[in-house]
Parts: sequence; structure tokens; C-alpha cells
Amino acid sequence: MVVKYAKAFGANVTVISTSPNKEKEALEHLGADSFLISRHQDKMQAEVGTLDGIIDTVSANHPIVPLIGLPKSHGKLVMVGAPDKPLELPVFPLLQGRKLVAGSAIGGLKETQEMIDFSAKHNIKPEIEVIDMDYVNTAMERLLKADVKYRFVIEIGNSLKPTS
Repeated sequence: MVVKYAKAFGANVTVISTSPNKEKEALEHLGADSFLISRHQDKMQAEVGTLDGIIDTVSANHPIVPLIGLPKSHGKLVMVGAPDKPLELPVFPLLQGRKLVAGSAIGGLKETQEMIDFSAKHNIKPEIEVIDMDYVNTAMERLLKADVKYRFVIEIGNSLKPTS
């Protein structure tokens, strides 16, 4: 969703991922302008100081030190994912580059409505996999195997059986 919103706002978007398997999806389906694999240190180094900001959506524990160098001076790293353990955040790279690390959760009713209106105006929709109620156990197994591309949405209207 971040890629779609950023593109609708007119931003040049680089998707950063640990997985090269996500490149085609990011560029062709989501509309990103470029793709960067965070495990490729030489390519990450080549991008140091080139980004205006980063929105980090990763909820798993992950190193943010490699990300801190990517924004330009006065750039921002905004955390919207919620890892279950504290992340290492060295201060010196922040001071040296005059960079800001911030966090953001969901907005209030006003902001949520503004984003819904913006989404409707720009035809921004979430990528989902709709499943029936009887598929929930299989979906849970797929979650454990990281075999989920987007989000599961349970269709309960067609899953409910009439009572007699």
C-alpha cells in the first residue's frame, strides 16, 4: 500500500527488500520506479545518500543500520512496522547525516477518512486473497510457512450456513 500511495502522491519510489523474488511484483504490479536488494552491500553502498526518506514497513526483527545511510542529509526513516524486539539504533550515523528516525501508527478518524477518500480518488486498493471460512486452518498453515503474498480476507457471508 505504501508504494501505491507514494506513487499517487507523485514520489519516485524505490522498494527495498531482502528477496530478489519480489522485484518483478514491485516494479510491474505495484509501480515502483526501482528495486534494491538490502543484502547486496555493494548496491546498498551505491545508494547511500540518494533517498529523501524511507518508510519501513517490516514487522520482523531486522537490521536498520544499513537503511540509515540511504536517506540524504535531513532525510527521514519512518518506522510503521512493529517488530517484537527492540532494534539496534546507533546514534552517530543519525548525527553525522542530520537524519531523523520516527514512528507512526494509524491516524485518527479524520486521517483515516482522508486516506479512504484519497484511495477512492486514485483507485488505490489493497492486494488481498479472499478465502472461505473452511480454508482458515489451511491459511494458518500457509502463514507459518510464509506462503502468503498479501493479506487473507475471510469471506464470511458465503461461508455461513443457514440454520434450520
